[in-house]
Amino acid sequence: MARRIVFITQVVDPADANLGATRAKIAALARRVDEVVVLCDRGVEGVLPANCRLRVFGAPTRLRRAGRYVSALREELRERPVAVVGHMVPLYTLVAAPFVRPRRVPLMLWYTHWKGHVVLRLAMLVCTHLLSLDVRSFPLRSRKVHGIGHGIDVGEFPCQPVRPLAGRPFRVMSLGRYSPPKKLDELVEGVRIARDRGVDARIDLYGTASPGLEADYKRRLEELVARVEYREFATVGGAIPRTELPPVYAEADVVASDFISPDKIVLEAGSSCRPVLASHEAFDTLFQGIEPPLAFERGRPETFAGRVAALAALTDEQRHAIGETLRERVRTQHSVETWADAILRLAEA
Repeated sequence: MARRIVFITQVVDPADANLGATRAKIAALARRVDEVVVLCDRGVEGVLPANCRLRVFGAPTRLRRAGRYVSALREELRERPVAVVGHMVPLYTLVAAPFVRPRRVPLMLWYTHWKGHVVLRLAMLVCTHLLSLDVRSFPLRSRKVHGIGHGIDVGEFPCQPVRPLAGRPFRVMSLGRYSPPKKLDELVEGVRIARDRGVDARIDLYGTASPGLEADYKRRLEELVARVEYREFATVGGAIPRTELPPVYAEADVVASDFISPDKIVLEAGSSCRPVLASHEAFDTLFQGIEPPLAFERGRPETFAGRVAALAALTDEQRHAIGETLRERVRTQHSVETWADAILRLAEA
């Protein structure tokens, strides 16, 4: 019997600024089984390996979308898969459970978001396995949670060359959604403090902003950096297509994250041989033993300023050596290969 995985996600599009990384995860699974069937709300044909089938259930209304999703799922369960894996949307696994669990098929949810809402709590009850970067990156406690790394394609983010610092400011960068829990304003404040302490540094932000809360937060950041005391060293930019990220990381001296969840930009930048600074505790094994320390205290910009100053004081070669160490740890702890191996190991246990 063919070994198959049913993978459920929102978007399959390598250029998507927020969800483009999903393609590499699917491809890694496809290298380990005979077929991966991908159910998605929106997808681009021709971007997945030949042994993947794309089934798009997107529709103009929620009712039609739900009907198309359930119909596609039931058809793909006629032949028993190795596992059904839901990606980042607990509702997908919750709806799938009545069709998957009676067939004694493992039902898995991959989730790294900080929100522990009611739908997630219900999905926890019906899933056999809950997957996240680390047990601490899943917002709720459960014996079902398994830390399996983030699933970074290190081939997509190659090691970038040494970036000489002489004659220019030390460049801090952060990317992703303009979301208040990312505390980007505090990163900007941390760079201001570092400058007050004599460090010639700047910070550039890039990302997407959905209408509503994210767009409002981006506007507040734009107003902040427009003030005379910030405009010289801080910018708020737009989204960068995922396919254009490697050269962007190459232009950073350090990539920073103060997100309440462990942000994948930390691992993508590390794979690119760039030093990183982050406040989330789940990165402790990634940072272990590295000097100067790469962790800072969330909500305290002065600790971030201290880390920026320490990195800026190193030689170009010392910073690059930190980047090379990070790349090797991303490869062994957070690559798509180790991620996919863990899913198959759990599914077939």
